[in-house]
Amino acid sequence: MHHPQSDDDLRSFMEEMDDVKRIASNDKVFVHNPQDSVAKKAKRAALSVDKDPLFNPLSMEGVKPVKPDDFIAFQQPGIQDGVFKNLRLGKYDIEQRITLSGTPLKTCRDLLFQSLKLAHEKGGRALLIQHGKGEHSQPFPALKKSYVNHWLAELDFVIAWHTAQPMHGGFGATYVLLKKHPQQKLINREKNRKR
Repeated sequence: MHHPQSDDDLRSFMEEMDDVKRIASNDKVFVHNPQDSVAKKAKRAALSVDKDPLFNPLSMEGVKPVKPDDFIAFQQPGIQDGVFKNLRLGKYDIEQRITLSGTPLKTCRDLLFQSLKLAHEKGGRALLIQHGKGEHSQPFPALKKSYVNHWLAELDFVIAWHTAQPMHGGFGATYVLLKKHPQQKLINREKNRKR
């Protein structure tokens, strides 16, 4: 069944469409999404880390000073208490030592980031950072220790840390536990192949 009115409607519609300009395919529409927040920006920053080997996300601002003989410790939610206890007691084999003593602070920042990133990529899990107590450091005591505490919190692949036992440097050193690398099975296969 044919409606003459629908012909008129279609004709009117088509006449109106003559004035409509087609959008070029390279035009982009940007929609502000309030969900595009800190988490997404952090994810983008993390992705850019992989693309630019010189990019260092560790910040020099906002550090909260700790005292030379303060315990510094952190346990990411979901890390088993037994795992954290073993870290705190120095029971894990230390796979790498990172020595920051006698190194300028800005150099420490790069050294720490590159060493931790590389250790994580190679499947390392337990490390020891030797930063010293810094009793006489300037502009405040425990300068490097305070920055290490600050920097470790900025790396998502660092899942726990704790002031070392006296045998490993006590208040002048920190145990660090890294997240398992997503490619851990491949890393283990490579390690075993080299043996």
